Amino acid sequence: MARRSDHSREELRHLIIQEGHKHMAEVGFARFSAREVAKRIGYSVGTVYNVFGTYDRLILAINTRTFTLWAAFLRDRLAAASADRIAALVEGYFDFATANSSLWMAIYDHRLPPDEPMPEADDQERAELTNIVMAEIATVLPPTAGEAIPRLARSLVATVHGHCTFALNGSFALMGEGDPKALALARVREALSAASALAD
Repeated sequence: MARRSDHSREELRHLIIQEGHKHMAEVGFARFSAREVAKRIGYSVGTVYNVFGTYDRLILAINTRTFTLWAAFLRDRLAAASADRIAALVEGYFDFATANSSLWMAIYDHRLPPDEPMPEADDQERAELTNIVMAEIATVLPPTAGEAIPRLARSLVATVHGHCTFALNGSFALMGEGDPKALALARVREALSAASALAD
């Protein structure tokens, strides 16, 4: 393992996020350990906190990386999609969450302290997910729906997210529902149809 002098601060930040992300994928938020990340990269836990400042900032950076990978995953799905891009978007949302459940859940398990704002860079990176949704919604709604698209996108993300959460935590299985993805897609189509009618 390289000695401390072998890494710049920026290189060290990248290394910590990379190994932290792997650790989060393996154990999830509840069992995540900054000390374990430090051990994996051959540094002290004090070095980790020296780079990020606080545990919350470390988790924030790891979760932002998940958002970045998630957005890239959705772009790839859309690039390979046939005519039904809305279906590709909803299915891609579910598929990423299912394949990366510990990372995906960590995004929502972690909360910044109430008095600590989201850093602008992280906020912008995370917003890419909603931007992708807004862009796809804009292609299926009339031009007159323009001003309503941001709010509708946030609502549809919440709808799909709720279905996805119930699918992953077993709630839908307990209800006897075998195809949560199809349910989520149906709700999205209904909302888009209603929004289209209102915009006409």
